[in-house]
Amino acid sequence: MEEKLMRLLSLTMNVFLSILAMLIVIYMGFDLVNIFKLIFIHGDVGAIDSIADYILGFFMLFEFIIMTLQYVDDAHNIPIKYLVLISITAILRQLLVVHNNGGQTLLLTIAILILTLTLYLLELIKAKEKIRKNK
Repeated sequence: MEEKLMRLLSLTMNVFLSILAMLIVIYMGFDLVNIFKLIFIHGDVGAIDSIADYILGFFMLFEFIIMTLQYVDDAHNIPIKYLVLISITAILRQLLVVHNNGGQTLLLTIAILILTLTLYLLELIKAKEKIRKNK
């Protein structure tokens, strides 16, 4: 009984994740259309901020789809490494958008340093566990 319930929940979650992925892909298509409209139809030089916003949003959605696919491929488990890497890329994107505020840039840079150190520590722990298993 419990196994059937787990299968049903897993199937339901996969269906909803698939629907979410399709909706995100549709929204990404709208973003692409808006980018092309701003670049080719309007041709407004002042629209560069809008174009950058659409592009950054597009890549955020793209990463969300990648993360969802990784979640399904890894049997409904996302390794912490992927979450840290996604966080680093999101902060880097924020640095591209907000580059004229020195205090915020410093804080974002410190956040990237902390996340990078976290990745390094995760790799050290992984290597030590591998060595311990081989003994």
